[in-house]
Amino acid sequence: MTPQQLVATALRRERTRAGLSIGELARRAGVGKSTLSQLESGDGNPSIETLWALSTALGLTFSALLDAPPSRVEVVRFGEGPVIQAADADYSATLLSTAPPGARRDIYILRADPGKPRISEPHKRGVVEYVVISAGRARLGPTDATVELGPGDYASYPGDVEHVFDALEPGTVAVMVSEST
Repeated sequence: MTPQQLVATALRRERTRAGLSIGELARRAGVGKSTLSQLESGDGNPSIETLWALSTALGLTFSALLDAPPSRVEVVRFGEGPVIQAADADYSATLLSTAPPGARRDIYILRADPGKPRISEPHKRGVVEYVVISAGRARLGPTDATVELGPGDYASYPGDVEHVFDALEPGTVAVMVSEST
């Protein structure tokens, strides 16, 4: 994605999230409505000053308008990811996810058998679920974007949309962390 496309996507996403019209955001940021419209269509070439004004008007950091859009589902397969070995023991740790500042995390052990999938209604806005399969196999994630995981596999996905946990083998066990910010 080009920088202009990143900015266009971020501006549309964040303006919509804030519930602002193009005209209202342009007014708050002190930029022309046509300029903002061009930026949102990916045609403009914004200055630092323009991006700064827009990010401030949206209550965002400057870098938020240059970040790639977040992936809906993140998967780390067993044996992948950054591994740190202990010096004095047969022990290693793989970082799967970091917590954003001010986050609350609840940790669960899930046990499931094939049959009826567990379909969850959307939780409150901003909830993310992190799952590591300990035993068995499961299909999980947003109902429109499920992934299949096996032992040691990890996935994260938004919990603020309808999502599912469907055990594919008897005795499926997982650790799930539910995070809200």
